[in-house]
Amino acid sequence: MIKSSRATSRLVALLIAAGFMLAGVGGLSAAEKPLLKKGDRLVVIGDSITEQKVYSKFIEDYVTMCTPELDIWTFQLGWGGETAPGFLGRMNQDLIPLKANVVTTCYGMNDGGYRAYEEGIGKRYADAMKLLVDGAKKAGATVVIGSPGAVDTTAWKGGAGAAVYNDNLNHLKELDKQLAAAEGMPFADIHDLIVDVMKKAKAAYGDGYHVCGGDGVHPDQNGQLVMAYGFLKALGVSGDIGTFTVDMAGDATASDGHKVLSAKNGTVEIESRRYPFCFYGDGKSTSSTRSILPFFAFNEDLNRLVLVVKNLKGAKATVTWGKESKTFTREQLAKGVNLAAEFLDNPFSEAFAKVDGEIAKKQGYETFLIKDCNRALGGLEKQMGDDADAAAAIKTLRGKLLTKHDALAAAARAAFVPVKHTLVIAEEK
Repeated sequence: MIKSSRATSRLVALLIAAGFMLAGVGGLSAAEKPLLKKGDRLVVIGDSITEQKVYSKFIEDYVTMCTPELDIWTFQLGWGGETAPGFLGRMNQDLIPLKANVVTTCYGMNDGGYRAYEEGIGKRYADAMKLLVDGAKKAGATVVIGSPGAVDTTAWKGGAGAAVYNDNLNHLKELDKQLAAAEGMPFADIHDLIVDVMKKAKAAYGDGYHVCGGDGVHPDQNGQLVMAYGFLKALGVSGDIGTFTVDMAGDATASDGHKVLSAKNGTVEIESRRYPFCFYGDGKSTSSTRSILPFFAFNEDLNRLVLVVKNLKGAKATVTWGKESKTFTREQLAKGVNLAAEFLDNPFSEAFAKVDGEIAKKQGYETFLIKDCNRALGGLEKQMGDDADAAAAIKTLRGKLLTKHDALAAAARAAFVPVKHTLVIAEEK
């Protein structure tokens, strides 16, 4: 247990009580309320796990392609080796100028010091996170306070041992949870989520299947998808990608973001301006986003592209979508089947990959912009003092760097184009 003074215990009790009261407002907790609004500016900050630019890319993939109507602007500020106190030193230079409406944080992995938990570790972390949230709030942003993740229970070979260090990270998670409750901010429990998924995945695939990376700290695509899920849930996205309703005795309809082009005899042509989230890889590979899907509810919670078939006379029907076919019962089709979950290879896969590639280029440039350019230009400004010509030159250079970023963002948007696809429902006699 955490040793604490009586005053600290009272404070923790008050913070937890505040969290319970907040959860009762409107029947929703802060994390469950829809957070993103049209035109918001979303900034993802964190340490080297964020600088891997994978979960941040998945988040941007989602808001770009799965909720395009929101027109969200996104930027990642990952920095390897960083702690929460470390970010405070660059917050005014790197975060505030971006004018973010929404910020996600993911610190704690380095803050724990890779040893057993101590009160001093918790105090340094909690104090820094409070200042971070205060600064972002003052700048007009809502902060999704993300807990640290976890170290892999079999891949981590650190001196403290996985159980000891995960206990440390769990303490930091609790501090994040208490801060979120006290500040009325959404909380993303990345730690417990990863621990739960990791336990299930290793039970199915064996201890060699790491969820927190081969080094035990930096997740591959599998663990990064789990992290993205946790943050997207905290951002309050609905998960409703679309619904196609096919009446075998009549017409077909589609929900917002999709348009039925033609429908006849169970064959429906559709044009979609909203994509389902798409996955890649297979088997037990940790570089596969598909391998981790059975162990958490990504498709159920965030990725519902539903086909409903009415007036099916036969007991079953085969649905063909793209190059894949699957057979469902009349009852399943009447209730609705999630195409995004049932057809991992689908007509959106190629288009999704193209946009994902452009977003990866943009986020790669963001690391260069922040780590190389912002720091260097800030140093130049200090060195040159009141030199007006130097200030003008630096301003011009900053403008050109941001113009290139805008061009990369525009290329990602341009790659996101409507997809035409066909559903064929063939009744089995």
